[in-house]
Amino acid sequence: MTVVTTDRAAFRQALPHGGRLIGMDVGTKTIGLALCDAAWTIASPAYTVTRGKFGKDKIGLAAFIDQQQVKGVVIGLPLNLDGSFSPRAQASRAFAHNIADLGLPILLWDERWSTQAVTRTLLEADASRARRDELVDKLAASYILQGAIDGLVAGLE
Repeated sequence: MTVVTTDRAAFRQALPHGGRLIGMDVGTKTIGLALCDAAWTIASPAYTVTRGKFGKDKIGLAAFIDQQQVKGVVIGLPLNLDGSFSPRAQASRAFAHNIADLGLPILLWDERWSTQAVTRTLLEADASRARRDELVDKLAASYILQGAIDGLVAGLE
């Protein structure tokens, strides 16, 4: 049975030998993707998928995951500020359960501030609106994945 959890210890236990992870910022129109190295050192933005029919999106994600030799998935969980589940968090959790049959452990990671942090950074860099729209989802996925790997590695020390 595939692990879908918010518990980083349970996720870490499902990956006793580490391995490359994929981070996802799941939105209604796009999915931002990021990857990290097998040693969980640094996350890098990969690309943004424009969402279409779920079945087709899932096939594309599965192919990318296989090609990149990914061992685990980190999906951003946009909780409300008080920690309760927002409608978007419920949608992200449903997405995780819908891709669980890919056979990889899935960590749902609190990402309340990821998009805002990335947008602020892009504004400070004086990126145009078009450039921000092009980058924000994959950068948010990278931000989410970096937070998760930092948390996972800290749990090993």
